[in-house]
Parts: sequence; C-alpha cells; structure tokens
Amino acid sequence: MTRAGFVALAGRPNVGKSTLVNMVVGGKVAIVSDHAQTTRRAIRGVRTEADSQIVLVDLPGVQRPRDALTARMSQRVRKELQGADAALLMLNGEQGVGPGDRFIAHTLQGPAPVAIAVNKIDRLSRAETLAALQGAADLGLEAEVFPVSARTGEGVPQLVAHLCRLLPEGPFLFEADARSDQSPQLMAAELIREAAIRRTFQELPHAVEVVVEEIEHVRVGLTRVRALIWVESDSQRAIMVGARGRMIKAIGSAARGELEQELGVKVHLDLSVRVRRDWRRDESLLDRLGIG
Repeated sequence: MTRAGFVALAGRPNVGKSTLVNMVVGGKVAIVSDHAQTTRRAIRGVRTEADSQIVLVDLPGVQRPRDALTARMSQRVRKELQGADAALLMLNGEQGVGPGDRFIAHTLQGPAPVAIAVNKIDRLSRAETLAALQGAADLGLEAEVFPVSARTGEGVPQLVAHLCRLLPEGPFLFEADARSDQSPQLMAAELIREAAIRRTFQELPHAVEVVVEEIEHVRVGLTRVRALIWVESDSQRAIMVGARGRMIKAIGSAARGELEQELGVKVHLDLSVRVRRDWRRDESLLDRLGIG
C-alpha cells in the first residue's frame, strides 16, 4: 500500500520554506529570495518514492494583510492549511521563537498531524541549536521537532521520512515523474520575477509582477519566451529599465540562464516593462493572475 497526501508549509515570511521545497523535490519549483513576501501563490512540489508521494505546499509567509494582494495571500494560507493532510511548521533557528510563530502554532492546533522543522542549523552552534529546539518544543504542539538546514540538506531526509509516515494510505496524486503542478507559463514568470527581485528589491519592494504572454517553440533546441513585467509607477519603470537599459538587460540575462536550465533548450527572452498603477489592489487583475 502506498501513502500520498499534501503537507502544508506554514511559517513566518523568509523562514526558508521555498528553499526546503526545492531541496526535497530535487529541483527548482519555488523561487527563492532573501526578502519576505517572495512567495505569492501556493506552490506545490512533488517528491515520489517507491511507496510514498509527498506533495509539499509552499505557502506565502503568514502576515497581516495590507492590501488586496496580501489579503488574498492570507486567505490562501488558511484554505491550504484546512485542506492539508499534514502541516509542517518551519521556524528560523537564528531568530528563535517569536509571537508570530506562536500565533501560527495556535492556528495549527487541529485534526491534521503537525511536525516542526527548526531551519538554518548550519549557522548555529550546538548550544544555539539546543536552545532553538527547546523553543520549538515549548510551543505546545503535539509534534516531532527536527533540526534541519534547507540550504545544505542536513536533517532533511529524516524530516521527509517522518512526513511521509503522517500521510494517509492511498494512490499517488501525481504522475511519478512530476515535480510540480505549475504550468510552464507560471514557472517562467516566477523565474523572471526572481531575477527582478534580486536586482531591484531595495528600490521596488513587492511592486513587481510578471506575466508570460507567450512561449513559442521556434525549432528544436530553441524556445522564445515573451514576458511582461508590471510595476506601479513611471519612476519604478525607470528603475526596472535602468540607465541605457542596463538593468533590464541584467535581469533578462539572469532569467534566461534559469529558463535554459529548466527547459533544457536555448531561450530567446523578450522582456517589456509596463506601468499598471495599484495593481496589488486590483481584484479583477489578481483573479487573472491566479493569486488567491
């Protein structure tokens, strides 16, 4: 008999959930940034073994809603947690347990089994690791606690084995070779957004969204991707483009490398930058973007 199910990853922003998903899956399905609010949608990463299939749901970091975008992100977190077969609370071992972690732990007290991962132990001393593990145990959840490093993989196999044991018996939910449920358009858009965030975050916090308008397979070994980068003001557009187009060229070069690695072909990337004022408050636009 096989086991299969969904494990929702809950935690504060920038705790390392996306990095863990990529490590478990063995490939890039969630974009990674040092900045909070990078994850906007529930991204599912799939890991299949002989007798189990775990579907990790990388959720946006739990935060107080400030606009339509973050309100939808919070709604998505609640919905995914309610429908999950198990939950994984991720903590930042460097920061210790805070009020946000205690709030999330309270929301996880329900029928679904829970595990706790204390992340970033590769940066901690033994004494600091023990203190972080004790802080996790003191949250009051009936949950096994695992010290891990999502970056190096330390402790991850033990965590994954435990999560698989929490899943219900049943058939696999995805094909055995699947890594994610994302469409090629969404994956390409996220890789481009990751490149943009890494280069412009200080000037454009959270104001960037990417829409892939077309993926064309020109010939064997060559794919053309046409994408639109949205910002919220003319001044932001100027930053995104950069002097003599240097910024958008740097973003395109970085994103093209990631796309070629994922697609396994040469990529011609055509990027445009447009202003869409207050897009984060536009409910109809957020519907079209599939956020929430």
